[in-house]
Amino acid sequence: MPLAPTALPSPFTDRWRSEGHWGTGTVDAAFMRTCAARGAAPALIDGALRMSFADWGLRAERLAAHLQRLGIGAGDVVAYQLPNWWEAAAVFLAAARLGAIVNPVLPIFRERELAFILKQSNAAALIIPGTFRGCDYRTLLAPLRAGLPALRVVVVARDTPAAHMLSFDELLAAGPAPRAATGDADALCMLMYTSGTTAEPKGVLHTHNTLLAEVHSLVRIHGLTPLDRTLMPSPLTHVSGVIHAILTPAVVGTSAVLMDRWEPAEALALIARERVTYMVGAPTFLQDLADHPARNAGDLHSLRLFSCGGAPVSAALIERARAGLGCVAKRVYGSTEFPTITTTDAGDAAAMGSETEGRAIPPGVVRIVDERGRPVPAGDEGEVQAIGPECCVGYSDATLNGDAFTADGWFRTGDLGRLDGAGYLRITGRLKDIVIRKGEKFSVRELEEAIARHPAVADAAVLALPDARSGERACAVVALRAGAAVTLDELCAFLLAQGLAKQKLPEQLEVLAALPRTDSGKVQRNALKQRFTPPG
Repeated sequence: MPLAPTALPSPFTDRWRSEGHWGTGTVDAAFMRTCAARGAAPALIDGALRMSFADWGLRAERLAAHLQRLGIGAGDVVAYQLPNWWEAAAVFLAAARLGAIVNPVLPIFRERELAFILKQSNAAALIIPGTFRGCDYRTLLAPLRAGLPALRVVVVARDTPAAHMLSFDELLAAGPAPRAATGDADALCMLMYTSGTTAEPKGVLHTHNTLLAEVHSLVRIHGLTPLDRTLMPSPLTHVSGVIHAILTPAVVGTSAVLMDRWEPAEALALIARERVTYMVGAPTFLQDLADHPARNAGDLHSLRLFSCGGAPVSAALIERARAGLGCVAKRVYGSTEFPTITTTDAGDAAAMGSETEGRAIPPGVVRIVDERGRPVPAGDEGEVQAIGPECCVGYSDATLNGDAFTADGWFRTGDLGRLDGAGYLRITGRLKDIVIRKGEKFSVRELEEAIARHPAVADAAVLALPDARSGERACAVVALRAGAAVTLDELCAFLLAQGLAKQKLPEQLEVLAALPRTDSGKVQRNALKQRFTPPG
């Protein structure tokens, strides 16, 4: 996949280069330095396996050599749809070694999403588990392969490969070192799809420079050192999982404890046993830890920081977590396109970490503009726009760049917010409707279109309603065809049969005689939200 012209203007990129935020080094070069420096130190802890940096480097090198032998090289897309297993980290660094573009794919994606992503990306290789959480990924992929002519290599981890698939373990066998790709810090390193606010997933393009800038900004703002250890329940196919459990260890020498299934009691035990120092994740994780009756059973004194984001975060949760866990808990704001835009640091008042999203991380900048793109006075609401060296360089579908970036290179977040006089950001809403459940985003429009295909449904709207546990839940509001009826269970079964991921199913169904619409035919979402949002 060739690098599309960057959506970022040269005055900014020239400054980032001159100030050292962008350089000439690659992720692979940084990883090799870390492996040499950290050697026998633990890098990845996956269940009973404790993998050193030296071992991680060796496995990534062997995997790269065998992928290269199979014809995978610079510019090819290497996708992986893996749980939080060490294999995902090995694939990521193997792809970087070859100059390939790694494409992490969420394990929850099924036929529809997987086919779209693999086809649009022209993925040349895909690494999957045999089975995970009741899904056989070999069976899932089989009917799709005929429509994916670019997909030459499929590798199965921790299970027996099906026909025309290879074993991950066999690719780890000793072999010649790969021929290193020519290092280009501005080349694409990662392609990550996010549903965002459109019906189809959007392919976000990150270079070595944007990813390294993100890691280095987190080192500064969080004070990370090789002594830090993160607990990672967020998927290693999500931007937060990639940044904190793959790239930060690879670049900085921190270590990561991987969880492929979230279980709060086990998480508390891991924090105590492995001396975890920080976590980054959705409100669900923080709430489960802060409210769990076993939180006082073990020694959690090592945990110094929990950065919470990916979904709306209440001040009450942050304050409760501080009291219950005894660590710094704070809000953080970002996206797949721009992983960390704002947060607070040690010099900020505690209230700013619970009541605001914090301030822009230098050299990044945030601005608030009105509907005509003009900056608004401090305290006024408007669209949140941001620019910085860790922002992506655009989308795999370059036609999306015009809507996502301004002419002068600012990223349009799609959120509404306010900046106070000191630069603290408060998010107040969204320009377009999406549901953010447990830190994962999916499109309201996508779900509406799928519901509208049900034979009983005449009209449909999906609302993102607040939910104390998951941040938001999807509420389907439908008008039915004459004489028709449908239950929530029946609707969900229909959606699953259409290939929709289970995690995108609505949790609530409301039936109306007709949906309220404006004179121009638009659904009056605010009226519906007011009607169906529970009090308090």
